[in-house]
Amino acid sequence: MHWTKLFLALLGLAATLCAADPFVGTWKMNMAKTKYTSGVPPKEQTVTISEAGGNVIGKVTGTAADGRRILLSYTLPSAGGPGKILESSSYDAISGKRIAANERETTYIKEGKPLYTAHSTVSANGKSMTVIGKGLALSGQSVETITVYDKQK
Repeated sequence: MHWTKLFLALLGLAATLCAADPFVGTWKMNMAKTKYTSGVPPKEQTVTISEAGGNVIGKVTGTAADGRRILLSYTLPSAGGPGKILESSSYDAISGKRIAANERETTYIKEGKPLYTAHSTVSANGKSMTVIGKGLALSGQSVETITVYDKQK
Protein backbone atom coordinates (compact mmCIF):
# COMPACT_ATOMS: atom_id res chain seq x y z
CA MET A 1 0.00 0.00 0.00
CA HIS A 2 2.82 2.42 0.87
CA TRP A 3 4.56 1.71 -2.45
CA THR A 4 1.35 2.47 -4.32
CA LYS A 5 1.03 5.86 -2.58
CA LEU A 6 4.69 6.64 -3.24
CA PHE A 7 4.31 5.67 -6.92
CA LEU A 8 1.21 7.85 -7.32
CA ALA A 9 2.93 10.79 -5.61
CA LEU A 10 5.97 10.47 -7.90
CA LEU A 11 3.73 10.12 -10.96
CA GLY A 12 1.88 13.31 -9.96
CA LEU A 13 5.15 15.17 -9.50
CA ALA A 14 6.42 13.97 -12.90
CA ALA A 15 3.20 15.12 -14.59
CA THR A 16 3.54 18.54 -12.97
CA LEU A 17 7.14 18.90 -14.14
CA CYS A 18 6.26 17.79 -17.68
CA ALA A 19 3.48 20.37 -17.83
CA ALA A 20 5.84 23.23 -16.94
CA ASP A 21 5.95 26.00 -19.53
CA PRO A 22 9.20 25.64 -21.53
CA PHE A 23 9.35 29.43 -22.03
CA VAL A 24 9.71 30.14 -18.31
CA GLY A 25 13.23 31.21 -17.39
CA THR A 26 15.90 33.77 -18.20
CA TRP A 27 17.12 33.92 -21.80
CA LYS A 28 20.20 35.82 -23.00
CA MET A 29 20.59 36.80 -26.66
CA ASN A 30 23.33 34.86 -28.46
CA MET A 31 24.83 37.44 -30.84
CA ALA A 32 26.88 34.83 -32.72
CA LYS A 33 23.72 32.94 -33.77
CA THR A 34 21.41 35.94 -34.23
CA LYS A 35 20.78 37.20 -37.77
CA TYR A 36 19.24 40.56 -38.73
CA THR A 37 18.09 40.69 -42.39
CA SER A 38 17.02 44.30 -41.86
CA GLY A 39 17.17 46.63 -38.90
CA VAL A 40 19.93 47.07 -36.35
CA PRO A 41 20.50 44.49 -33.60
CA PRO A 42 20.81 45.56 -29.97
CA LYS A 43 24.19 45.39 -28.25
CA GLU A 44 22.72 42.93 -25.75
CA GLN A 45 19.33 41.71 -24.63
CA THR A 46 17.84 39.48 -21.93
CA VAL A 47 14.30 38.09 -21.77
CA THR A 48 12.83 36.88 -18.48
CA ILE A 49 9.58 34.90 -18.54
CA SER A 50 7.58 33.69 -15.55
CA GLU A 51 4.03 32.48 -14.86
CA ALA A 52 1.49 33.65 -12.31
CA GLY A 53 -2.25 33.14 -12.07
CA GLY A 54 -2.77 31.87 -15.62
CA ASN A 55 -0.62 34.61 -17.12
CA VAL A 56 2.79 34.74 -18.73
CA ILE A 57 4.82 37.65 -17.40
CA GLY A 58 7.56 38.87 -19.70
CA LYS A 59 10.36 41.37 -19.29
CA VAL A 60 12.85 42.37 -21.96
CA THR A 61 15.91 44.40 -20.96
CA GLY A 62 19.06 45.36 -22.78
CA THR A 63 20.98 48.02 -24.61
CA ALA A 64 20.06 49.22 -28.11
CA ALA A 65 22.72 49.72 -30.79
CA ASP A 66 22.69 53.47 -30.10
CA GLY A 67 23.21 52.91 -26.36
CA ARG A 68 19.61 53.55 -25.28
CA ARG A 69 18.13 51.32 -22.60
CA ILE A 70 15.68 48.63 -23.75
CA LEU A 71 12.81 47.94 -21.36
CA LEU A 72 9.55 46.16 -22.08
CA SER A 73 7.36 44.35 -19.56
CA TYR A 74 3.98 42.74 -20.16
CA THR A 75 1.48 40.09 -19.13
CA LEU A 76 -0.29 37.72 -21.51
CA PRO A 77 -2.86 35.01 -20.79
CA SER A 78 -1.07 31.62 -20.90
CA ALA A 79 -3.74 30.28 -23.27
CA GLY A 80 -3.42 33.31 -25.58
CA GLY A 81 -5.37 36.49 -26.27
CA PRO A 82 -4.93 40.18 -25.52
CA GLY A 83 -2.48 41.05 -22.79
CA LYS A 84 -1.33 44.18 -21.06
CA ILE A 85 1.80 46.29 -21.54
CA LEU A 86 3.15 47.18 -18.11
CA GLU A 87 6.13 49.24 -19.25
CA SER A 88 7.30 50.23 -22.72
CA SER A 89 8.22 53.33 -24.67
CA SER A 90 7.54 51.48 -27.91
CA TYR A 91 4.19 49.66 -27.60
CA ASP A 92 0.87 50.22 -25.85
CA ALA A 93 -0.79 46.84 -26.43
CA ILE A 94 0.14 43.19 -26.91
CA SER A 95 -1.60 40.00 -28.00
CA GLY A 96 -0.40 36.42 -28.12
CA LYS A 97 -1.39 32.92 -29.04
CA ARG A 98 -0.02 29.53 -28.14
CA ILE A 99 0.57 27.44 -31.25
CA ALA A 100 2.08 24.38 -29.52
CA ALA A 101 3.57 23.60 -26.10
CA ASN A 102 6.93 25.04 -27.21
CA GLU A 103 5.71 27.57 -29.79
CA ARG A 104 4.04 30.99 -29.44
CA GLU A 105 3.28 34.03 -31.54
CA THR A 106 3.20 37.51 -30.04
CA THR A 107 2.06 40.73 -31.71
CA TYR A 108 3.19 44.11 -30.40
CA ILE A 109 0.80 46.99 -31.07
CA LYS A 110 1.04 50.82 -31.04
CA GLU A 111 -2.07 53.03 -31.28
CA GLY A 112 -4.19 50.08 -32.48
CA LYS A 113 -1.78 49.15 -35.28
CA PRO A 114 0.19 45.86 -35.14
CA LEU A 115 3.83 46.85 -35.56
CA TYR A 116 5.87 43.74 -34.87
CA THR A 117 5.17 40.01 -34.72
CA ALA A 118 7.48 37.52 -33.00
CA HIS A 119 7.18 33.77 -33.58
CA SER A 120 9.03 32.04 -30.70
CA THR A 121 10.05 28.38 -30.45
CA VAL A 122 11.86 26.67 -27.58
CA SER A 123 14.16 23.82 -28.65
CA ALA A 124 13.34 20.21 -27.74
CA ASN A 125 16.10 20.18 -25.11
CA GLY A 126 14.84 23.47 -23.63
CA LYS A 127 18.26 25.14 -23.84
CA SER A 128 17.60 27.65 -26.62
CA MET A 129 14.78 29.79 -27.93
CA THR A 130 14.56 31.08 -31.50
CA VAL A 131 12.45 34.15 -32.23
CA ILE A 132 11.62 35.00 -35.83
CA GLY A 133 10.51 38.62 -35.85
CA LYS A 134 9.11 40.84 -38.56
CA GLY A 135 7.56 44.28 -38.64
CA LEU A 136 8.31 47.94 -38.23
CA ALA A 137 10.43 49.78 -35.73
CA LEU A 138 8.82 52.91 -34.30
CA SER A 139 11.09 54.85 -36.67
CA GLY A 140 9.21 53.22 -39.56
CA GLN A 141 12.24 51.12 -40.52
CA SER A 142 11.52 47.53 -41.55
CA VAL A 143 12.91 44.91 -39.17
CA GLU A 144 13.41 41.19 -39.91
CA THR A 145 15.30 39.02 -37.47
CA ILE A 146 16.12 35.54 -36.37
CA THR A 147 17.17 36.00 -32.77
CA VAL A 148 18.57 33.10 -30.79
CA TYR A 149 18.53 33.09 -26.99
CA ASP A 150 20.35 30.72 -24.63
CA LYS A 151 18.61 29.70 -21.41
CA GLN A 152 20.43 30.96 -18.33
CA LYS A 153 18.35 29.40 -15.56
